[in-house]
Amino acid sequence: MSFKVRREIKEKMLRYKGVVNWSEELRRFVEEKLRELEARENFESVMEELSGATWSVPRGFSARSVREDRDSG
Repeated sequence: MSFKVRREIKEKMLRYKGVVNWSEELRRFVEEKLRELEARENFESVMEELSGATWSVPRGFSARSVREDRDSG
């Protein structure tokens, strides 16, 4: 894959060629961006599924669970 950058950016990149492995940096950026996009997509999918849920938690369940957890520990 290749991409274009403005001439002044390319010149700056060349100046730091020995310091920065640009291919690795760009590869890492793309991989991280893909993980971020997939996570967002998965989150939206789960939220959509949950929004259609018809079940509910009985009133007081959370407080009771926290109390039980504190008492047992």
